[in-house]
Amino acid sequence: MLTLSYNGSAYHGWQIQSNALTVQEAFENALFKLLGKPAKVTACSRTDTGVHAREFCCHLDIEENIPHSAFLRGLNALLPPDIAVTDVKDVPSDFHARYNCKGKTYVYRILNSNKKDAFLSPFTWQIERQLDIEKMNAFCKNLIGTHDFFAFSASGRTVDDTVRTITDCFVKKEGDIISLSVTGNGFLYNMVRIIVGTAVDVSDGKLPADIPVTVFETKKRESVGMTAPAQGLILEKVYY
Repeated sequence: MLTLSYNGSAYHGWQIQSNALTVQEAFENALFKLLGKPAKVTACSRTDTGVHAREFCCHLDIEENIPHSAFLRGLNALLPPDIAVTDVKDVPSDFHARYNCKGKTYVYRILNSNKKDAFLSPFTWQIERQLDIEKMNAFCKNLIGTHDFFAFSASGRTVDDTVRTITDCFVKKEGDIISLSVTGNGFLYNMVRIIVGTAVDVSDGKLPADIPVTVFETKKRESVGMTAPAQGLILEKVYY
C-alpha cells in the first residue's frame, strides 16, 4: 500500500482519462520508469478535478523485492513536485485500497477575508462577507447519522445506493480561515462540495439549518446549495 499526498491544481482528478492529465497517469508513469514495466494501481477513491489530498491510499502487486525506503525514494525522484509518496508498506494479498477502507475525512477551507492571498488562493474558496460559524455548525449537526444523501450529490454519480453514514461534521475558524471537516464511511460525487455550498447558504440565511431533514426525504438537489469550488477541498485522512 502506498500513501500519497498531492496538489490537484494541475490535474483532472485522480482517475485516468483519455483527454486530460490526471494524478493516476502521472503516478503510473513514474512507476513504469521505476519498475521498467506497466503497473496498475487501485485507489481508495476518486478525487475531482482540482481537488487535493493530504492522505490518499492505493495498492499494487509487484514481484520485485525492493526495500521500502528505496522504493519511496525512487518514486519521489521520478514524480512531479506536486505529487509525493509519504509511506510504503506491505499488506496482505487480499487487501483492497477501496473495499477495505472504513471511512474518510475531508476538509474544506474558506478564506473569509476581503484580502487576496497568493499563497492561500490555490487551496481555498475566498468569500469576503463574514460567515456565521454558529449557523454553519447547526447545519452540520443535522448531517450526522445514516441518511440518504441523494440531494447532496451531482448527476454524475456512478452508484445507485446513496445512503451514507456521517460520523462527524463541524466548522471551525482560525484567523481568516474557516474549515469544514466531515468524516463518513463514504462520499458521493460532489457530496462534500455541495455540503459546503449549502453551509454557506445557511450562513447567509438563504436556507434553514435543518434543511437536511427535509431533503433527506424529498431527495431534491435543487433544494440545497451550490457546489463549492474544487480548490478548497482536501482529502485529509483515510481509515483502515
